[in-house]
Amino acid sequence: MRKLVSLFLALALVFHVIRVQSQRLTEEEEFSEDLLLRPLPDGKVLAHFLFTNLLPPVKSHGHHHHRLFPKAIYQLVQKYHIQQMELSFTQGRWDYQRWGALDPITSANAKPIGVELWAVFDVPKDKVDATWRNLTHALSGLFCASINFLESPAIVATPGLQRGVSGYLRYGALPREAVCTENLTPWLKLLPCRDKAGLTTLLERPRIYNGHYHSLRIHLKSGEFNKNGPEGGTSLRQSLTLVLKPSKSAVVPERLKSLHSNWSLYLLFKKSLVGKCPLASSSQVHLELEGSLVKGLQNHATTEFLFISLWFDVADESQIVDKLNVVDNPGYLLMNALPNRILKEIPKSEWEEEQSVHVPCLLLDFEVQDYSKAYPLNVGLSWRAPIAWVPRQGPFRVTRFLTGSGNERGSIAIVLKANSESYLRSCSKFTPENKDAQVCALDEGASGIDVTIFEMVPWYVRLYFHTLKVVLDGQQVALRDVAKWMRVSPSEDRKSPAVLEMQLQVPYNTSVISLTVEFDKGYLRIDEHPPDANRGFDLPSALFTFPQLQTARSYGFVNTTANAVFDQPFFQTLLEEQLVQIYSENLLVHLATPDFSMPYNVITFTMTVLALYFGSLLNVLRRRLGEEERLQAKTTGSQHAGKLMTLISKYFGKRSDSKHNVQTRTPLLKLVLIISVAAGIAIYYILGL
Repeated sequence: MRKLVSLFLALALVFHVIRVQSQRLTEEEEFSEDLLLRPLPDGKVLAHFLFTNLLPPVKSHGHHHHRLFPKAIYQLVQKYHIQQMELSFTQGRWDYQRWGALDPITSANAKPIGVELWAVFDVPKDKVDATWRNLTHALSGLFCASINFLESPAIVATPGLQRGVSGYLRYGALPREAVCTENLTPWLKLLPCRDKAGLTTLLERPRIYNGHYHSLRIHLKSGEFNKNGPEGGTSLRQSLTLVLKPSKSAVVPERLKSLHSNWSLYLLFKKSLVGKCPLASSSQVHLELEGSLVKGLQNHATTEFLFISLWFDVADESQIVDKLNVVDNPGYLLMNALPNRILKEIPKSEWEEEQSVHVPCLLLDFEVQDYSKAYPLNVGLSWRAPIAWVPRQGPFRVTRFLTGSGNERGSIAIVLKANSESYLRSCSKFTPENKDAQVCALDEGASGIDVTIFEMVPWYVRLYFHTLKVVLDGQQVALRDVAKWMRVSPSEDRKSPAVLEMQLQVPYNTSVISLTVEFDKGYLRIDEHPPDANRGFDLPSALFTFPQLQTARSYGFVNTTANAVFDQPFFQTLLEEQLVQIYSENLLVHLATPDFSMPYNVITFTMTVLALYFGSLLNVLRRRLGEEERLQAKTTGSQHAGKLMTLISKYFGKRSDSKHNVQTRTPLLKLVLIISVAAGIAIYYILGL
């Protein structure tokens, strides 16, 4: 009896420890999900899904089994000593002119077409290449993609600018990689609720891949290998950025065709939101109205409205006065839901607030946990008036193209055109006095705006860096006059690509910046061509960053000018200081290709001749002459020799006096004739190859 009691107490203690340990792990790990909806000026809607997984430091919390953080990702961090990693799968090109470039969501998630991989390792220098190669194979199997093609050093670059990290950085891109559901499914499997609950239930495959733009992105950051500071945890951000066209639910009258299409969650995804992921600490839907849209709505407002205090989380209702009712106004009607709180963008500086450089954005938050199957969340907008607005754009818009003709040489041209005065409005010391002269200073002592260029070109496009020319507003300038620093890495055939990194400093009143560099086209072996070689070869996009401009955005309550402190990872992401970056188009280069039909024809003809030769040889060797003679004697036509065999016998000078001699020599003569003809033809074509 005493043993049974001891066993029972031991089991109870074990179960208690397991329960306490699971509760502790749940408290330590954190998972959140957010969805940002933003109407775009061309009638489309931006839907940005963000899933954040936070893991505390292992040394302080011990090694344990993770309940929320994906085990496959954590194993990659530990095995390959990854400090940072960013992987994206993109289909479609981001339209910076219509969809914006200055907000933190756009700048971080507008990626080039295909696959792009950045990785920073904390390993010895002589092991970086091997670690990169193993990582690409692991990611290829994890996401069902051709990332393993990046193992070749011929298409991998080592950027000079380290992006604020202390490890070894590697970069690779596959602009031809197609994105499909085979990549989305393993991406969803990394989430605690997968696509069974929460925001992921909206992700219908046909709706996603019929959109104008979609980009899967994984951003991994680990502080476990931080040698210069305290050890940090590991964060994993999975984002899916979509640009969708709302489906029309009914026939639009003629008088309303000038309006934007009405949209809601159901019209975008053919589903409504019925609840959050049970494992998520927070689940929110954010509806963002850009400042230029807010200004356009205010212009359409005929009377002043007061915000209803129920929609705000503020202390003093008397301070809430605005010219716009965000739920019901002459511009639109917010459908099917009321926000839990409404936030306003806080200016970055007191000067911006005084000069009203930017109309603040508005953010409407909806708590998903307040909705269920009986009352699903189906937020949307119903437009009442035609509103035109322009999103916040970067200082320049970029165009890249090829010049020249033929399959021997050409040049790459890059053109940057200023976006009106958008970059002037970003200056912290812009004043009306210097507006006409278009001169301002972003930093103390700055004499112009900085533009950083990073471009990687495969080895078969041989760049001549000494031909690099810079033209400002039609006037060619010396490279040393505008380049603050420059780093070039010439290509080596089948070993490394050509890399160009440079930072230009141009005057603020510059309207057009043009760069050109000449190249020669290399020749590939026949086995190095892809199956559709006549289509051409894709060159990865070039990356342009503006070090003086940041994309951080903070929100606060509408009656205050101070930042509201929010612990949710979504708002922490918006507060991060990130450089404004813009990607150019991919380029399609046509190289000289061989005539793939000629080897095919020669191989086919040679194999046919050899097949006839060996077929006839085996037929003769396996034939039984005695049985054939008896069968021929029984037939009526066996007594007459063929004309061909008679001629052959005369040619050899041996006259056959008997039918028996003709019959016995016929197979031997056939064999000699077939072998001679087949051997001659085969030798002729084989030597000809």
